[in-house]
Formats: sequence, structure tokens, C-alpha cells
Amino acid sequence: MTPTTLNLTSSDFRRHVLDAGANALILVDFWAAWCQPCRMLAPVLEQIATELDGKLTLAKVDTDQEPALAAEFGIRGLPTVKLFRGG
Repeated sequence: MTPTTLNLTSSDFRRHVLDAGANALILVDFWAAWCQPCRMLAPVLEQIATELDGKLTLAKVDTDQEPALAAEFGIRGLPTVKLFRGG
């Protein structure tokens, strides 16, 4: 099964992550195109989402495109991954 991957922006982060259902697991990968460790981590996260077979949604936030969102969640280094459950 291909994992569900969302590319999030400030306009849809709340809807897909913070307002998610009580049992929803959303793994948010804060990344940037220039970040080599981010590129190495991406396939590992996709594999985890695949192994969890729909029990986890992988979401990605490009911190270069969404600096305010990165700042809101205290992202100080990349890669950073945060797990959200029920918002």
C-alpha cells in the first residue's frame, strides 16, 4: 500500500493536523529542499507509513515555503519530525 502523504501549507495545516479526529495519527516532517538529511529521512518515514497501513498519515511541511508555520511549532533545525494524535 502507498502511504498517504500530505504536503501542507499554513492554510490547510489546522484542518489536516490540529482538527484531525481523536484517533488520527499524523506524522509531520518539517523539511527543506537543501537539507540532505531530510532527503535521507523521507524514504524511512514513507516506509513507516506504509508499514502502518493507513493507521498513520505522513504530512510534509517545506519550511522554506512555510517559515511562519515552522516558527509556530518551534522548528530550529532540520529535519524535525513531530507526531500528532487527535490534534
